[in-house]
Amino acid sequence: MEENDQLDPEKNQFLTRGCCHGPQIYQSNEGIFNHSCSKLDVYDWLKDIPIPDHYQPFDCIEARFKNNRKDFYRLPADYACHVGDIVAVEAMPGHDIGIITFTGELVRLQMRKRGIDHQKEEIKKVYRKARLTDVEKWLVAVAHEDPAMFKARAISARLNLNMKINDVEYQGDDTKAVFYYTADNRVDFRELIKVLAEEFKVRIEMRQIGARQEAGRLGGIGSCGRELCCSTWLNSFHSVTTNSARVQQLSPNPQKLAGQCGKLKCCLNYEYDAYVDALKSFPEPVVLKTKKGDALHQKTDVFACLLYYAYKGSENEMFPIHFDGVKDIIDQNRRGQLPEKLEDFIKVKEKKTDFENVVGQDDLTRFDKPKNPEA
Repeated sequence: MEENDQLDPEKNQFLTRGCCHGPQIYQSNEGIFNHSCSKLDVYDWLKDIPIPDHYQPFDCIEARFKNNRKDFYRLPADYACHVGDIVAVEAMPGHDIGIITFTGELVRLQMRKRGIDHQKEEIKKVYRKARLTDVEKWLVAVAHEDPAMFKARAISARLNLNMKINDVEYQGDDTKAVFYYTADNRVDFRELIKVLAEEFKVRIEMRQIGARQEAGRLGGIGSCGRELCCSTWLNSFHSVTTNSARVQQLSPNPQKLAGQCGKLKCCLNYEYDAYVDALKSFPEPVVLKTKKGDALHQKTDVFACLLYYAYKGSENEMFPIHFDGVKDIIDQNRRGQLPEKLEDFIKVKEKKTDFENVVGQDDLTRFDKPKNPEA
């Protein structure tokens, strides 16, 4: 993406809708939807599998709108649609403009996953493929979003409302605007809705989102150096607890465990199940009794299958013992036997390497030496 494209606010607004560029009024918009530009893209892994001749194609599609908002819609009879088509869909009130993200049997599976019955009549409908007038209204509506957000922030500050408006989404027919906000406490925004309706002359809807959803809409770079998962591919948020960090032997440091949203990082759940499965074979961290003295558990290296123990009074000197050796010591203690010492059960010894200057880069006189010895 070129630098001028990043500075173009209109282009950025359509990037959040999965478009590689803004739609053109008098040109074909068949290639407007680009999978590489879609924030929450979907790969249709069933597209190359043909359906039987007697099988009726699935009559629902998934359409995406701004950011991570998606919904399912029913197609009219004998309507041929393709991924990337700009369509006018049913909304309350009026109609909205969306882009078809995928069709076919994958839609059936996604609806089943979300617990939506595709046979219900409550499913909204696809009206038509977007006409010239629909695209014109859509362009006008999208152009109103950023100015409306800045004005709404100024109005809420003037009304002394403890809330943060972080995004605005206009409906495709330019008759409704949804203001997304975050707030720590309950906010009485009835007066705000009246002022916004008078200012923008559209129907106003206030929708509260959480801190994680706000981070997903605003985007950013995480401590790992990559874009935030919630703004690139993560479309559902699961609860994250401190137990996930404790099981993975992470330091309980709030500054390291919290993300840009101020909540625990979503990535703490990625490897949690693997750690839980690995810890099932580990013994409980108990006091190991030897003739040399009692040893206390200090830390655990899960995937190396090592438990670190240290004698009472000398906690700085730890001994890595394989969990089979720890089980052996526990069995001996239960039978009333005491092994000689922990050192007899060490199978893996930590290698302590000193710093070695192998290339001479840290020599203070390295610049004093001539590059050409003959000079």
